[in-house]
Amino acid sequence: MNELNLDGMALAPGVVETIVSIAANEVEGVASVGSAAAGGLRSVFGAKPSTQGIDIAVDEDDKLVISVRVDVYYGYVLPELAANLRQAVADAVASQVGAQVSSVDVYIDGIQFAG
Repeated sequence: MNELNLDGMALAPGVVETIVSIAANEVEGVASVGSAAAGGLRSVFGAKPSTQGIDIAVDEDDKLVISVRVDVYYGYVLPELAANLRQAVADAVASQVGAQVSSVDVYIDGIQFAG
């Protein structure tokens, strides 16, 4: 995504993706955002949250269309987890960026088992 301009404020690429990643990781049942291997490697080096697996677009009404790919923990009801994830991401983006969210598409790429 290129720079996002909202009400006279310019956001660098990656800012909204980072907010989405943090919000998604706080949802109970989400094991990782994007590739679990990449996320694990980043956490070892203490880098910022992974934004891999997150896509942001702007629709014709200047609202954000967000796609997020996650791995989840076994045992959670997937439709409920996806609904919680959609709400958490939309709320975080609206409150921290001030942007309206048109949709949040959730893709569950894998299931992990708690070790």
